[in-house]
Amino acid sequence: MPTPDFILQLREKIGQDLLWLPGATAVVLDDRDRVLLGRRADNGIWTLITGILEPGEQPAVGIVREVFEETGVVAEVEHLAEVFAGGPMEFVNGDQAQFLTLNFRCRYISGEARVNDDESSAVGWFALGDLPELPDYHRARLSAALRANGVPEFVR
Repeated sequence: MPTPDFILQLREKIGQDLLWLPGATAVVLDDRDRVLLGRRADNGIWTLITGILEPGEQPAVGIVREVFEETGVVAEVEHLAEVFAGGPMEFVNGDQAQFLTLNFRCRYISGEARVNDDESSAVGWFALGDLPELPDYHRARLSAALRANGVPEFVR
């Protein structure tokens, strides 16, 4: 997956040390309450649509951008469903990161779901009762978005 330029520039200065990064997740639902998923090109795992926010980028604008870039789908944010701090992680190359994730419930507006960049090998709509295997982290983000009522959930 392509690493944003601002992260590459930071890595030149700090190496592989832990970075605290702003992330966003989109739970995009269509009019039939199917959820939009992408199959990652790097490991073949189905996931919700996610991305790293650019410096100064408004989070709701950023996740709508990510959805379109990765899937060709135009979506709009309905709710900030959850704010979630994940644990530290290490990537295959040894880089370390920890994400503060803003989890958005989004509604499909237009577009045909398709692989729209090199981050995914497949993209599709799935009925909630017929989901492919998802990582526990993504199932938890999906559940929080389905519960969303306009008041974000926070871990306390």
